[in-house]
Amino acid sequence: MTAKQLEGLVNLLRSRPAPQNQDVVQARERFEKMAVYVGGAPDAKCETVDAGGVPAEWVMAPGCDAGRAILYLHGGGYAIGSLNTHRRLAYDISAASAAKVLLIDYRLAPEHPFPAAVDDAAAAWRWLLQQGFAANRLAIAGDSAGGGLTIATLVNLRDKKLGLPACAIAISPWVDLEGLGNSITARAAQDPMVQKQGLLWMAGLYLAGKDPKTPLAAPLHADLKGLPPILIQVGSAETLLDDATRIAEKLHAAGGEVRLAVWPNMLHVFPLFAPILSEGRDGCLEIGNFIRAKTA
Repeated sequence: MTAKQLEGLVNLLRSRPAPQNQDVVQARERFEKMAVYVGGAPDAKCETVDAGGVPAEWVMAPGCDAGRAILYLHGGGYAIGSLNTHRRLAYDISAASAAKVLLIDYRLAPEHPFPAAVDDAAAAWRWLLQQGFAANRLAIAGDSAGGGLTIATLVNLRDKKLGLPACAIAISPWVDLEGLGNSITARAAQDPMVQKQGLLWMAGLYLAGKDPKTPLAAPLHADLKGLPPILIQVGSAETLLDDATRIAEKLHAAGGEVRLAVWPNMLHVFPLFAPILSEGRDGCLEIGNFIRAKTA
């Protein structure tokens, strides 16, 4: 059953290749359509909020603990993605962790290049603290570019002495904006979602001429000392596999607590597909159990 689910999903994604020379508007529209396919969260309680000047939404599964929360940073190469594309994933993580999820609509490139996303994540973190949440009852999580942004946000909060969460989760994190990992080419034939050309295009939009090794843009090049425990989730069939393994190695070398979970045969941000992929549901449970343990 799982093999059929995965095969069906991969075939669907391959049947919708990105057009040559697509623009940002097209890319955003394509991502929104994929979210419709994944489906909504009928049991979720959603509440629109202004999180320190950042548009956001509380996504809450039934029975979640009002005293524990997750700041969620969506993926999309810093140029696409929205509350709509990640509301269902936020719900699934809320259900698995029994915590509220604050899903933020951080500013996107090219209209708002680096460091807009980093600034918005920090503003939302400050807002959570102002709402009375204790830092040790908070987590930060994100996928793909949002996974890289999660680690960049931890570095930024540490450097600005704004406090740190109890833990963080990076799902299929994009941390190398130059695309130098071996898996970028070695896994290209297996990955139906992420290819080097598209990554470099989005990196260019986000960086807007800045050095691709800028630490808060590409946290593979950041000083990673003093960060909280981090769970890194990645699929073995991803072009970004080496981004995950390299950042895990650097976190470990910096003395951090890091757990690297490589899921066999899984594709990019597989928990996003929890409604139609059993491993996606299991991936959300792994995230939820990690957050429960660290924020208890």
